[in-house]
Amino acid sequence: MKYIDTAYDAWMRCAPIREARRRCKAYAYGRQWTDTVTTPDGITSTEAEASIRAGHYPLTNNMIRQLIKCVIGTFRQQHSGDKPTGALNQGNMLGELDARMLEEFLISGCAIQRVAPAHRVEGTGVWVENVCPDHFFVNDFRDPRGSDISLAGMLHSMTPGELQLRFGGDSRALEVIRRRWGVSGVDESSGFAPLSAMCRSGAADGAGDSPVDFFEAPEGMCRVIEMWTLETMPVIRCLDPLTAEAFLTPADSAADVKRLNARRAKAGVSPLKTRPAATLRWHCRWLTPGGEVISHYLSPYAHGSHPFAVKFYPLIDGEVHSLVEDIIDQQRHINRLITLIDHILSVSAKGALLFPMEAKPHGLTWSDIADRWARCGAVIPYDSRKTAAVPQQIVSGGENATAFQLLDLNLRLFQQISGVSDALQGRLPQANTSAALYDSQIQSSTNALRDILDSYESFLQSRNRLL
Repeated sequence: MKYIDTAYDAWMRCAPIREARRRCKAYAYGRQWTDTVTTPDGITSTEAEASIRAGHYPLTNNMIRQLIKCVIGTFRQQHSGDKPTGALNQGNMLGELDARMLEEFLISGCAIQRVAPAHRVEGTGVWVENVCPDHFFVNDFRDPRGSDISLAGMLHSMTPGELQLRFGGDSRALEVIRRRWGVSGVDESSGFAPLSAMCRSGAADGAGDSPVDFFEAPEGMCRVIEMWTLETMPVIRCLDPLTAEAFLTPADSAADVKRLNARRAKAGVSPLKTRPAATLRWHCRWLTPGGEVISHYLSPYAHGSHPFAVKFYPLIDGEVHSLVEDIIDQQRHINRLITLIDHILSVSAKGALLFPMEAKPHGLTWSDIADRWARCGAVIPYDSRKTAAVPQQIVSGGENATAFQLLDLNLRLFQQISGVSDALQGRLPQANTSAALYDSQIQSSTNALRDILDSYESFLQSRNRLL
């Protein structure tokens, strides 16, 4: 199987995560009536369209967004001074990156960052970047630490100039780029790749709710696939009797070892003791959508691994479930109930007037009567000898006790399921709430979020080790 097929297979296996993320992200940012439903008459549409056809205007009370901001605020407060210092943090602005990564983690259950040295306008150094789960792929793994990851990679969208900047020192890589995209070289007059070299492709990469295409990049960009695989490599295990030093050398250096031992034998020095062995090494390949290898190399990093810090939550049997996913049903019920209450209020009687026809005064039209009834201090004369009936005003509060009770119940369930109480959100306590009770409520709410925040903390520790 080609490397591109392996990468595409891994990317497709992550499709359920991307689909769940797309729905959770829509709910997190207020697009909460976009689920597809089938009405009793067999029509399939979005919930918003079905609600409008039923005569209800769909309303949204976005509780999820406030919940996310509250958890991020708690994280920022607890970790305000707990970041790598020096140039690594100064250039990367890790506080802001980590807060946005936590937002992604709460929405999708995925936290992914890429840590690698790079040449940028801001300078040369080790850079951290948040990776969108829509652009990331990985093998099926079960260990929450990621120790059983054997394949990882991401989709890149690069301009021709970025391609040349990254691979310009490799003539073979430039030849592959030229064949694929027609980028033959840098325009000497400007120092940049000519605009005519830009490839044409599909829509924006995952903009809004649009899905990402594995093979196609946005207009004017080139799709490049970065793929890391953990591979078994033959090596020679060597032991130097003089220094008692043991080390590994690539299998293709056997001739060099043989020559070294021959020189040692002539000098009367004990030769290296060798035996064939195997080891695991991370191998990186940069691929075109057609499967051509632009560049490849073994992991150049001191940690010897791939450059990705990865955390999927909770990863029981490999499943990913975010905090937002847990509370979507309660958010839907809240939206339905406020829509129902709004509909009840809109169709309830509001100052309707029952005016007996026989009591209608001579010389006044019904419009005159309605106008006078609504006017402050107006008088409507009528002859009481003709009828015993009198006008009666009907005022309905439009209240449906059951709907309001259900709404209150769902609001309380929302807090219980999410673990974020009124106290943690900074809302004022009731007048009879003591300071000790209020502090206890904050602590209890923080404990309810402890698992997800500690899991994210372990991700940051893994990232810092890469740094």
